[in-house]
Amino acid sequence: MQAVPPPPSSSSSSPSSSGPNPVGVPGRPTKAFLLSHPAHFIAMGFGSGLPRVAPGTVGTLWAWAAFVVMQLWFTPATIGWVILASLPIGWWACSVTARHMGVADPGSIVWDEVVAFWIVLWLVTPAGLVAQAVAFGLFRFFDAAKPGPVAWADGLFKQRDAAEVRWWRAGFGIILDDLVAAFCTLLVIALWRAW
Repeated sequence: MQAVPPPPSSSSSSPSSSGPNPVGVPGRPTKAFLLSHPAHFIAMGFGSGLPRVAPGTVGTLWAWAAFVVMQLWFTPATIGWVILASLPIGWWACSVTARHMGVADPGSIVWDEVVAFWIVLWLVTPAGLVAQAVAFGLFRFFDAAKPGPVAWADGLFKQRDAAEVRWWRAGFGIILDDLVAAFCTLLVIALWRAW
């Protein structure tokens, strides 16, 4: 079992103390922390996870915008390969960033929303703006409210004892519940289309 290493900042630092504190308030990283490691930059959705309010929603909006840009340059098959590569890269990035923050599931990590919503958009396209907006709303509902299977997936890899966190497991847990939220979103859309 791996013990929790201290976060990159001093544990005695507070938001009002002087001196460098790359994480800042626990669970609320700074731009310096974002740029201090490639894993942080990826896990925090290229900065979309930094807002204090609704970082998951902001990360999902960033994912939507990034997907629209990818559609301009890539074929659907290439986008599928990008998504496939984003899963293990995201697992690594989420694991490293959570370990550096000393928090098993920080709210500022939004790569889970990004890759999960890319999957939703990739599988529902071609879809107009209204259909994409419906997919966005459904995905945010399942991700935030965590009904049924999403709550199960969210709790599956939760680790209560911070002294015994397995960071690879925490990183996978960060991503898993959003993948289940994406599945639930796609299921609702498929049932709606079938009806």
